[in-house]
Order: sequence, then structure tokens, then C-alpha cells
Amino acid sequence: MTYAIDPELAPFVASIPSGSFVDPVPARRFFEDVNAMLSAGIDTSALVIEDGSVPGEAGRPPVPIRIYRPKNAPDVSAAILQIHGGGFVVGSLDTEHGLAVHNAVSLGVTVVTVDYRLAPENPYPAGLDDCYAALVWMHQQAAALRIDPARIAVYGVSAGGGLAAALCILARDRSGPAICFQHLSIPELDDRLDTPSARAFTDTPIWKRSLAETSWDYYLGSAWRRGADDVPVLAAPARATDLGGLPPALINTMEFDPLRDEGLLYAMQLLSAGVSVEVHSYPGTFHGSAIFPARVSRQQARDSEDALRRALR
Repeated sequence: MTYAIDPELAPFVASIPSGSFVDPVPARRFFEDVNAMLSAGIDTSALVIEDGSVPGEAGRPPVPIRIYRPKNAPDVSAAILQIHGGGFVVGSLDTEHGLAVHNAVSLGVTVVTVDYRLAPENPYPAGLDDCYAALVWMHQQAAALRIDPARIAVYGVSAGGGLAAALCILARDRSGPAICFQHLSIPELDDRLDTPSARAFTDTPIWKRSLAETSWDYYLGSAWRRGADDVPVLAAPARATDLGGLPPALINTMEFDPLRDEGLLYAMQLLSAGVSVEVHSYPGTFHGSAIFPARVSRQQARDSEDALRRALR
């Protein structure tokens, strides 16, 4: 299929390799290498960066985290729990480094990234449990971290957006730690893959239907079958029928992305439940195109910063 990709993004499409999750090990290595190249030379001089870990849920192993705090941060700042993407299969603290630095510096807030366990070795709910453990720890350690527990947002891209959405539902249902805002960028929310964009976009750059299918098969593991009626809401938040009482949201989608429609539909579900939502669908874009220099990429970055700044002030 031919796609009307933004002319500033089109030159990059030919250089994007066809990805596969069939063997997670080389997929993870490739993802790490690409992100290392993209984040090379990033200036971190304005930040104090610290690696650590938080206690796992219910006696599970400690969860690695990385903390970014601006050197000129106020005595008490807002904070973001940032959850990396990668189809639930790839990604790490290092692959999230560039975006974490950007958010901490541009917004002047503390950012905590979480190295949650990956599928297929650790299917749902392992990754979500690790993210919840990080959220609980941020609230418990708010004074030591010098963050305001009333101003903690969650931010996720792709699979990280799906985990961020699920985390908001989980925290609500457990009457757990407060989340003031959810930033869901190109979120992976629906294992059914039955929207018009999921059915149509089988050969789009970076993310395509076959990758989405493998991603969900790995994430759901042997306990659930992709598309079956019993897949849990906390695994696939698009299945939720009760979204009331969730934090305000920003949802970004890309025109030529299999995940486009599930993001737009989730925004409508939130709005119908009385949740305030800002939603964008960027023309001529594709999944992950924001990493490439173009006016539409810069616009997306500005929109995200503006929404987070308003939410965290």
C-alpha cells in the first residue's frame, strides 16, 4: 500500500529496517543500538542522574529504576513516572534515556524511568506489576525525592502508553497512589486488532500488524489468547467498560499507524466517562516518526510539553 507520508518524513522511510520479534534477543540488541545512536551526545549537565531499584510487588525481585532531577529544581517539584515502549518485548532504561533527559530539562521536573520485566519471558501482569511498584515507591519516598505526591504524572509511548493506561486503572481500582495526569503517546491498548487502522496497515514503517500480533501473543503468554473474550482489562485497557474517575489525559496518534484508531477510540471512551482528554492525530506520520526531524515532529513535542506543563504546574 502507498501512504501519503509527510514529505519531511518520507526520506527516512527507506532507511527503516523491517523489524521482527520472532527472536527477542537480537530485537532487543537492535533496539538498544538504535536508541544509543539517537541519544549519543545528549547534554545531561543540567541533571543529577541516579540508578537504583525499588521493592518488587509481593516479594518479587527489585525493579531497576533511573532518576533524573534538574540541578536547579525547586525544593519540591512535580514528577513523571516514564514507561518505555517496545511492544512489551524490547526496551530498557537506556532506550528511554533521551526522552527522559528531554522531559526533565524542558519541564524542570523529576523523571523516574522503570525497567519493567519484558515478555515473552515475563508475560502480563509482570510488567504492569513492576510499574505499579515504581509508582508506590515514588509516593512513599516523595519527601526524600523532593517531589509533590499530588503532582505525579505517568508518561508512556507505544507499549509504555498501554502500561500507563493500565496503571491508571489499577491505581484507581486499588485506591492506590494518586496520578494527576496520563500522557499516552501512540498507545498499544487493544489485543483484538480489529479497528480499521489495525486491519489496513500491514506494511507501515516501524510498526505493522504482524509486529502487533507477535507483541500481544508474547505479552499475554500462555494464560490468554489474543482476541479471546477473557483477556483482562488491565492487559488491554481498550476493553475497559468503566473509565470513570481516571486522571485527565493527553493521547497522541499517528495517521499511518495500526494503533491509530485504538488510541482515538480510547480517547472517546474516556471523554464519555467524564475524563478530560486532549487528543491529537498527526497527519502524514507513522508509528515512531517523532524521532525524525520534521515540523510535525516538533509540533508533537510542543503539544506534549504544553499539556504536561499545564498538568504539572
